[in-house]
Amino acid sequence: MIDDDPDVLSSLRFLLETEGFYVCTFKSASSLLNLDSPASADCYVIDYRMEPVDGIDLARRLRERYPGASIILITSSPDETVKADAHRAGIHTVLVKPHLDESLPPAIRAAIERNRINSTPAKP
Repeated sequence: MIDDDPDVLSSLRFLLETEGFYVCTFKSASSLLNLDSPASADCYVIDYRMEPVDGIDLARRLRERYPGASIILITSSPDETVKADAHRAGIHTVLVKPHLDESLPPAIRAAIERNRINSTPAKP
């Protein structure tokens, strides 16, 4: 999970851990991208408004490294332009803050399941 607001990171981490998820948090896109050996994740949860790299740009960069990654964008701006930009960047799900308690855990489960289905080899 990547968000520049420490309170959001803390509360969403608590929420997701109580739902049984293992959560790694990053306070910026660069703190994730600059890891010596970044590991792929089952699902990336990315805040839209961050500086200097916003969530859409981070999603594009993650797509370069991990083409099949599941990415969820969280935003306080339910703008149609944001949703369209997110879709073009390969983000399947856009969720609106602050109402994430009920929507985020099932969205992550769905994203992980979608990846599992897409990565399962087809039977002849």
